[in-house]
Amino acid sequence: MDMNAFSLQHKIAWITGGSYGIGFAIAEAFAAAGATIVFNDIRQELVDKGLAAYRDKGIAARGYVCDVTDESAVQALVARIQDEVGVIDILVNNAGIIKRVPMTEMSAEDFRKVVDIDLNAPFICAKAVLPAMIQKGHGKIINICSMMSELGRETVSAYAAAKGGLKMLTRNICSEYGEHNIQCNGIGPGYIETPQTAPLRQRQPDGSRHPFDQFIVSKTPAARWGTTDDLQGPAVFLASDASNFVNGHILYVDGGILAYIGKQP
Repeated sequence: MDMNAFSLQHKIAWITGGSYGIGFAIAEAFAAAGATIVFNDIRQELVDKGLAAYRDKGIAARGYVCDVTDESAVQALVARIQDEVGVIDILVNNAGIIKRVPMTEMSAEDFRKVVDIDLNAPFICAKAVLPAMIQKGHGKIINICSMMSELGRETVSAYAAAKGGLKMLTRNICSEYGEHNIQCNGIGPGYIETPQTAPLRQRQPDGSRHPFDQFIVSKTPAARWGTTDDLQGPAVFLASDASNFVNGHILYVDGGILAYIGKQP
């Protein structure tokens, strides 16, 4: 096997919401594989924070402010990236939010906001990069899905609906544009150690685990939370020529949760 198939040399990768967390980790792996990194975030302070983090890693990334739910702004950003850096070869639709609210207490406005960022924005960004990918005759789109693309759980109705829709958007992009040598796949992270989940992993005053931490570890055959490093290899695979015949697939990186019914009480 030619291991150069995993190289991202001479590729330009755009990671939405790539200032920190999962998006940053994926961008770091892409850079190590040879890709040129561009990213965006919703506010300048987040972009500045991301640029500083990339510099600390020795990565010459370019950062832009852009609201990925604004189609005109996204189209303008893609045109700017093409002018300043080149045609985008790899898109990672990473930007997203979650609102943990019981469904009967959630406003329709908040439901729409989650769907707008987690589902409509990936549609907008994919739509913006597809024409140049078609013209180039190759492209990779990676949507950051979720275990909630397959499962439901209390308080995450909007998130689960959006991520379930993102799974089907992934398959539909594959169906429409696979003939142009464009692969659209998803990564479904399990429960990952990030700054956002840190409060759920804090030790209690008596030294015991947080109840949610206990719940996740007990439901995961790997018996631990995932790390952002666990997502790097799968992301590089899906971004590289090694996955050129993998299309419309959701790769769940969850430590085995979706395969596991749990221990008998």
